[in-house]
Amino acid sequence: MIERPQSLTAVVLQELERQILSGNLGPGEPVNEKAFAERNSVSRGPIREACRKLEQAGLVTIIPNRGVFVRKLQAKDAIEICDIRAVLSGYAGRILAETVTRGQMADLTEMVERMEKEARLRNVEAFYAINSEFHQAIFDFADNQRLREMYAAINKELYLFRWRAMLVSPDLEKSNREHQEILKALAERDAACTAMMMERHAISVKNRIVASGLGG
Repeated sequence: MIERPQSLTAVVLQELERQILSGNLGPGEPVNEKAFAERNSVSRGPIREACRKLEQAGLVTIIPNRGVFVRKLQAKDAIEICDIRAVLSGYAGRILAETVTRGQMADLTEMVERMEKEARLRNVEAFYAINSEFHQAIFDFADNQRLREMYAAINKELYLFRWRAMLVSPDLEKSNREHQEILKALAERDAACTAMMMERHAISVKNRIVASGLGG
């Protein structure tokens, strides 16, 4: 049962988004309004309003007279999002290189060390979770609210596709070597190099999509 500390629509939106981003509702699957309403003891009005917001966020598709479906992100969509994400990542890296603190460097280094352990174990799911934490931390540490919001928005869209790309041929060791290069550039407070490394690293997801042919 979902809790209701906020407006009902906001709570429903949060729960539906959680189910989509966690993979409980996969691409192409319907959002069953009736079942959701009965399971959580809510009316269908807030569910429909939440679904409209999810459509605006690019997470679902509403088809008249058919229902609401989790969006199927095509390869072209994912590639375009990856390009935008790379630019945002580069900018976040550039900002952080000029302001990074010892404490922030210690936090980022600890995440990279944890990823190294998971890479050796070939634990893709655990590695990916820390990887997401690492990149989110860079945006948080850059301390630009609008930049964080833009990153969060496109990241949610890309989430519909990224797991498929991660599982194609994940070179976890290579990915973490790139993280180490980012750390080195940050430690040297080299804004241009950090931006370049961040962009290059972000483009690696696009390259996996292109190489795999996922989504046509």
